[in-house]
Amino acid sequence: MAESQKPERRMRPCPICSKLSTPDDYPFCSDRCAKIDLNRWFSEGYTIPVVETDDIDESNFLDEDRS
Repeated sequence: MAESQKPERRMRPCPICSKLSTPDDYPFCSDRCAKIDLNRWFSEGYTIPVVETDDIDESNFLDEDRS
């Protein structure tokens, strides 16, 4: 029987430190960088800022049916 091998992947820069990734820790360069990334997810470091606005008062707009 043939041993199962991981598929060949291109070497890419690590998203944390920009060193080249390794096959064992892809897409990271090391276990340390993978854990840093995981911590960022757990601490909600990867969030999209949201700008909250007040509700718009629609009574100030003209109704198209009235024109």
